[in-house]
Amino acid sequence: MSTIQLVIADNHTLVRAGFRSLVEELDGIEVVGEAENGRDALQLVETLKPQIVLMDIAMPEMNGLEATARISREFPQVKVLILSMHANEEYVYQALRSGASGYLLKDSGAEELELALRAIARGETYLCPAVSKYVVSDYVRRLNQDQTPLDQITPRQREILQLIAEGKSTKEIAELLYISTKTVETHRTQLMDRLDIHDIAGLVRYAIRIGLVVLE
Repeated sequence: MSTIQLVIADNHTLVRAGFRSLVEELDGIEVVGEAENGRDALQLVETLKPQIVLMDIAMPEMNGLEATARISREFPQVKVLILSMHANEEYVYQALRSGASGYLLKDSGAEELELALRAIARGETYLCPAVSKYVVSDYVRRLNQDQTPLDQITPRQREILQLIAEGKSTKEIAELLYISTKTVETHRTQLMDRLDIHDIAGLVRYAIRIGLVVLE
């Protein structure tokens, strides 16, 4: 049996250490890298080509949902297991829409972590029992509904929305994304038009409400 190679992405050092410790007790699963935000996770995926990324949702610069969507598009052979404190169906729904192969709560034990990782390595989807009871029916119902406002904006605009909500200035966003300040301003204007939100404070509240950023 080949070894399952894993990257852990979480902005809390102690959380990463805790899950690394759990994984090291499991046969045939190896942690090959750690990242503290979604942007670093993407770079590790490109470099290391792991089978699975254990991905937190709430991380700075690029959150786990956006990183998951990017991995799903750019590295479809790499699977993502979302790691979260939230059993809220909205978070699970967004994770599945982003391309995640599983959803696990942070208070899960070693046995459930192993079940999830091995299921995903086999190409299956894993939802922890705490959320699976109601999420599947809700997910199917939502797929049949019209698109939400968030579906109307591009991945780049979602990225900029998160950075705005994190308090980054136009210049800081431009430098971080290697684009001009004028391009940032254009994206911000389009965001406001598409979301029908007309001030920065409103964008911040919206980003928090949909889970792009989390108040800790």
